[in-house]
Amino acid sequence: MSKPVENTIVGISIGDVNGVGCEVILKTFEDVRMLETCTPVIFANVKTISNTKRLINSQVNFQRIDKLENIIAGKINVINVWPDADEVILGVKSEIAGTYAVKSLQAATEALKNNQIDVLVTAPINKKNIQSGEFNFPGHTDYLAQELQGDALMFMIHDQLRVGLLTDHVPVKEVSSHINEALIHKKIKLVVQSLIQDFTITKPKVAVLGINPHCGDEGVIGNEDDAVLKPALVKLFDQGYMVFGPFAADSFFGSGQYKNYDAVVAVYHDQGLIPFKTLAFGEGVNYTAGLNKVRTSPDHGTAYEIAGTGTANETSFRQAIYSAVDIFQARKTHQEIAVNPLKRSESVKE
Repeated sequence: MSKPVENTIVGISIGDVNGVGCEVILKTFEDVRMLETCTPVIFANVKTISNTKRLINSQVNFQRIDKLENIIAGKINVINVWPDADEVILGVKSEIAGTYAVKSLQAATEALKNNQIDVLVTAPINKKNIQSGEFNFPGHTDYLAQELQGDALMFMIHDQLRVGLLTDHVPVKEVSSHINEALIHKKIKLVVQSLIQDFTITKPKVAVLGINPHCGDEGVIGNEDDAVLKPALVKLFDQGYMVFGPFAADSFFGSGQYKNYDAVVAVYHDQGLIPFKTLAFGEGVNYTAGLNKVRTSPDHGTAYEIAGTGTANETSFRQAIYSAVDIFQARKTHQEIAVNPLKRSESVKE
């Protein structure tokens, strides 16, 4: 199989077949111009795709393939990763839907590891029904962290708004016990590395939010900011990292301060994702930075309550594909420059 250099092969895991994942995938590729940018490969079952296509009255055409070696560039490819499919019951949580979601993710990840696809875009899953004796992960990020090389970083992106997390799927009561200098340094360095190689920002500026309300108010509301976070940031700054903070989280986004930085690092999940989704919901992208492969996903969940109604908005999924392709190409350019620094200096002269 051969493909144009610019036509990135995008592997797509189907997610929960009873949610809106399949719908937003089909809607995304109703715009045939998408196929000028990428060649999608959906890891699912042809019958499953056909059932959802019929239910939402989609006119999208796809090509069934039996092997990844048979991917057809510029077409929507569907490869069966389970032999038979029970009837899709949109809007209903079920164990079988979780089983299919895991099979799809595992097959797509294996293809990613084997360079049979260039990037991975994951449709939403239900974190409960994917659990089993063989698959015990809180979500995509934790699974991919095990399967791929590098250290995973949850990085929410939308235009110039980028929010990374020190901790992600950790109960709030346990957050402070996870925060230490080593973690702070590792995550912020991952953010900086991603901004350089994935977003072509030469000297990134990073803001860090405080652990406690008002950054602890000099110890009145906790001492973690003064005792742990501030000293860690000072060390990074002394090492040459343009890192600033901690900033009080309650006013940082509302005041527009985030616009002065290339990325914001939040201490825990909701501290970062509530403002991010308030500002970018429906258009944001969840990017797993720090790994040797590119994976993105939309910023929403399975949305069972609207599954099958034909009203799911595909914008975030489309943006997840665009982001995956852009990051993949940016990384290739970054690697080429790293191998041949003269290429960068020549382009600067031009």
